[in-house]
Amino acid sequence: MKFLDQAKVFIKSGGGGAGCVSFRREKYVEYGGPNGGDGGRGGDVWAEAVEGLNTLIDYRYQQHYKAKRGGHGMGKERTGAGGDDAVLKLPVGTQIFEEDQETLIADLTEVGQRVLLAEGGNGGWGNTRFKSSTNQAPRRANPGEEGEERWIWLRLKLIADAGLLGLPNAGKSTFLSVVTAATPKIADYPFTTLNPGLGVVD
Repeated sequence: MKFLDQAKVFIKSGGGGAGCVSFRREKYVEYGGPNGGDGGRGGDVWAEAVEGLNTLIDYRYQQHYKAKRGGHGMGKERTGAGGDDAVLKLPVGTQIFEEDQETLIADLTEVGQRVLLAEGGNGGWGNTRFKSSTNQAPRRANPGEEGEERWIWLRLKLIADAGLLGLPNAGKSTFLSVVTAATPKIADYPFTTLNPGLGVVD
């Protein structure tokens, strides 16, 4: 498996659901009135540090993460369902940067740490919210608020007890392959190793 310590990811939070224009119509009820519900709130995008991960390989093949949109409001003053959140599960030691690769958003240093990356949009108001003594049958409702979207960079800080440095073809990968169970590429030309090789020694 290729070791991966940097990835670019697109995130988008969910938009809010639209409010509903609806009026109460029931038999034997003399006075109707507006009863449109509000739209549901869109889902957020979170980053969470979890145990058991040591590479960003998952974000090499899936680069788009979108939270669900909120449900639309309905009649009988029913509010739309809230959208599900999207959670990026990351190894401890991951730094999250803006697209310029310099502005640090968050640094995940311990298991269970959660950071809000993009907030979901609010749901729109239904026509029940607009009724008043002067406007008893409002025919307006708000659309939901749009979610946020942007590209971010994920960068994993390497944490090791020892590092091997040396000239090309000095035998670093050979030493690593003998001392540990790692299987780095070994060949008789310089710069054979282009990605960091990881080995574990008990």
